[in-house]
Amino acid sequence: MIAGTQSWEIRPSVIQLKFWLAVLCGKSRFAHISNHSQLKLKKIMQLKQVFAAVVIMAVVCTQGCKKDSTDVSSVATLGDQSVERIGTIDLGLAGNFVILSKTGITDVYPSVITGDIGSSPITGAAIHVSCKEESGTIYSVDAAGPLPCSVDNATRLTTAVKDMQTAYTDAAGRLHPKFLNLGAGNIGGQTLRPGLYKWTSAVVIPTDITIQGAADAIWIFQVAGTLSVSSAVKITLKGGALAKNIFWQTSGKVTLGTTSHFEGIILGKTGINMKTGASINGRMLAQTAVTLQKNTVTNP
Repeated sequence: MIAGTQSWEIRPSVIQLKFWLAVLCGKSRFAHISNHSQLKLKKIMQLKQVFAAVVIMAVVCTQGCKKDSTDVSSVATLGDQSVERIGTIDLGLAGNFVILSKTGITDVYPSVITGDIGSSPITGAAIHVSCKEESGTIYSVDAAGPLPCSVDNATRLTTAVKDMQTAYTDAAGRLHPKFLNLGAGNIGGQTLRPGLYKWTSAVVIPTDITIQGAADAIWIFQVAGTLSVSSAVKITLKGGALAKNIFWQTSGKVTLGTTSHFEGIILGKTGINMKTGASINGRMLAQTAVTLQKNTVTNP
């Protein structure tokens, strides 16, 4: 030790040691330290209280954030506070058809169809719907369509098919879905609020579902696989929701089971098949074929 220096420069004095023990432990038995040291201790203890309060607030905020990150499998059934407004899909001239396909429309008689139908570029001979089943207009690219009611208008059909494909691309290209892989693809029993939904696999509807929202609300369902509705299952609209504002963009085959009821516009990359007695309030716009079996198709 250098002469003239004090020992506390090398190691803490007893008072300093007691002081820091009091700071760390907050023990009352160290209360006999000097007044000056007690003042320091008081200020540091106050800082410790502030720090503790900040830590508590941070924990609360962290827990709150965790609660806010709700699993999308339950968000879809929440109230209107979860609604996200999205833009509609422009169908163009395809929006004038209840059934539009590229490779034909097969039919098991009798079906009841309200609204225009057509197929292009395939010949009108691939449209098997009879005039008695159709209350709108049957459009064909040539004179081989159902007689005597079909109307030859290849130009109109070409434009409609192009618009159908553009609408499909628009629906498939929408980003940032509000709901991702809801129900792992099984959405039976769900109440679906407005917004953009996306599934990276097939979607099945084994039990009834409800689509709920205002009359101006929009739903877009992006399905990477097939879409299957089980027999006798029904989709119900609630709260003013309209079928014309519900879009089902589906990459795989769409199957509507026996006596099931469907709501909305199907934009199908492949075929749309209606089993016996199934009905739809909406449109079937398929980039391959549409199959009917004693069905009811209503313009939304």
